[in-house]
This record gives sequence, C-alpha cells and structure tokens, in this order.
Amino acid sequence: MSINKNEKITIGLFGFGVVGQGLFDVLHDVQTADACIKTICIKDESKKRTVQDKIFTTDADLVLNDPEINLVVELIDDADAAYGIVKQSLLKGKSVVSGNKKMLAYHLEELIQLQKKTGAALLYEASACGSIPVIRSLEEYYDNDLLQSITGILNGSSNYILSKVFSDNKDYNEALLEAQELGFAESDPVFDVEGYDSLYKSVILALHGLGTYVHPDEIVNIGISNLSSFDVRFAKEKGGKIKLVAEIRKLPGDKFSIFVLPRLVKADEYIYSVEDEYNGVVVQGQFYDKQFMFGKGAGGHPTGSAVLSDITARKHNYRYEYKKRNYHNLPEYTRDFDVEVYLRYHDAAELAHFEFESISEKYTGPEFNFVVGKITINNLHRIKNLLPSMNVFLAVTGSLLRTS
Repeated sequence: MSINKNEKITIGLFGFGVVGQGLFDVLHDVQTADACIKTICIKDESKKRTVQDKIFTTDADLVLNDPEINLVVELIDDADAAYGIVKQSLLKGKSVVSGNKKMLAYHLEELIQLQKKTGAALLYEASACGSIPVIRSLEEYYDNDLLQSITGILNGSSNYILSKVFSDNKDYNEALLEAQELGFAESDPVFDVEGYDSLYKSVILALHGLGTYVHPDEIVNIGISNLSSFDVRFAKEKGGKIKLVAEIRKLPGDKFSIFVLPRLVKADEYIYSVEDEYNGVVVQGQFYDKQFMFGKGAGGHPTGSAVLSDITARKHNYRYEYKKRNYHNLPEYTRDFDVEVYLRYHDAAELAHFEFESISEKYTGPEFNFVVGKITINNLHRIKNLLPSMNVFLAVTGSLLRTS
C-alpha cells in the first residue's frame, strides 16, 4: 500500500510494552511526524495503562480489516504471533513496521517474496540496534561489494552486565541482578546473555550487508552466563576486557562467516569503549577502512525513535530494495574456518568435546584449567547445545580469522 504525500499516516499498533509506549510518547512529542495511532491491539485488557481505554482492543481483525489504517506497526515479544500479524498485513496490502528480530531472522526470505507479490513494504530498523540506523546504512550507503566486515556489540543487556563486571569489579550474578532491576535485562535473561538476540540481528545485518540469507540455526552463538572471576582476571592480564561480539566477515573464495561469541577486546579497538546499554557497530570496507556507529541499543524511547524513522520513511514510500541480492555471485556462508579461543574448563571430560587444531598456551590449576588454541567454528557449532550444561567459558582471543 502506497501512502499519498498529502495523506496522514494512520497506524494500527500491535503491542504496548516498553517500545510501544516509547513510540506513543515519541509520536506525541514530534508534531512533524504527521502520523497518529488509531487502534492499539493488546493481549491483556485488564492491565492498567496511562492511555485512554477506547484506543485499545484485543481483536486483531479490528486493525487488519480497518480501511483507514494504512500502516501496521508490530511491537510484540511473541515471534510466532508477530509473524502471523506481519504476514496477514502484507497479504492485505498493508505496509508494516516491525521490531521483532527473532521473527525476521527466521522468516525474512518469505517476507521478502511477499513484499514483491503484494507491493506492500516491510521496514524494521528498530530490530537491529535500537537508535543506530545500521540497516538503512547497509542498504543505502554500503551498497557495493567493497564491504569486508561488520563487527559489533548488538545487545545492550549483556554489554551492561560486562561493563559492570570489568569497570566496577562486580561479579556476574550481581551485575545481572542490577541489569534486571534497571529493566535492561528480562527476568529470564537467556535471550540476551546467551547471544540469541545478537544472533538474530546478525542474520538481518548479513542479508542487508552481503545479500545472503543464513538460517539462525546454522550460526554459532555462545554466551557469557558462565563468566567467572578467573576469566575476568585472564582478560585483564592480557590487557583487555571481554565483550559479547557479533562478527560478519568476508573470507577468500566468495565466502563469509557469521558468529556471536565472547571476545577479548583490546584498548585499540573501537568497541572497547562501548559501555553499559550502548551498542557499537564497526563497518570495514576494502578502501574506506573502518567506520564506527554508536548509540543506545535498547530502551523505549531510543527504539521508539527508530520505529518513528521507519514510519516517516513510509510517508515517502521508502522501501528496502535488497540491492545486494541482485548480484550475480552472492557470497556463500561457511563455518569451515579457524579461530583462536581461550577455553576455561573444569575437567578433562569437558575438554575432550573440543577438537583443537593446535594449542599455544595451557594452564592447569587446583580450581581452573585453560587452554588457548585454534579450533574450527564447525566444531563449536557441533557442540554448542552441550555448552550450557558444561562448566566452561570460551572467548575468541582476537579478530583474526584463518581459513581451514
């Protein structure tokens, strides 16, 4: 559905949590947006809200079938429900703005085809890095094959925890509790601290950066929940700190990699100074070297502003062209390459799961043991579902990748 230049944007909003409320506030304060929310579809109508009750409904069809609503904004947590809302909206010819990175990561291929079929558009800047316009930058500015890598801290919750551990000398559990009390982390923090949030964002960024879609299940993501004081001491002795980092990198032979892993970051790297709930993304090109984007990656108002940016873009009938997908030779995803990692483990049985190509450093102590060595991402992918049950912590020691 195209929106006439003189036509007001009339929004049907799904979800009124932190981001939905943030969007509502931002729209109220930004008078130049020329957009209004007509109906808000919610799950629990008994919940007390500060907004007038008559705008709320629990009937999705009141939004989807309303001819006055020319833009659907989907901001709910449930990825399956979000998929249903987005798909139905596109099939009805209604354009959509979404912030659900998990839903997008699993269904982008189908949703791209639906946009082609119906002519409706799907925008989702808020799904990647909150207030940082990284998707549109990859889509519009870095729209050639010179892009070499995208490296970033994509999750504000895990970054806040790690900041408190390294800067304030708090232990992991204390930092996690503080993040939860401040609303940066959920009561069940697995989505953030085990790297799933960053994983889903990486799928989206890879598609816009390189043109190739990779299913989330094919990507290695390992989190920070097993971080110990021993690991913190190791990182500090090496002159760095640990960050949860997503990396998308071109490899020789028209191939590329994606992984989300804890990483030892040194002071000369841009992301070293990204602290608290902030995100930072480094884009490196063949001739323009490194460019750094920084901003708040979470919170109602920062993310709401990203949603508003997409709403305003639809006013001008902006849509993603997925330009790089038109290239003749799209790079092929691979896990067949080596990284150097630090692995802290408890006993030999745990170490046996890791098939190191070589080991350059080894320590055996009364409480903790560790090795530093070269291992394939394929091996980590094979055992990643076993890791949560093991008393181990793993971190990449640097950014250098070597093909197997």
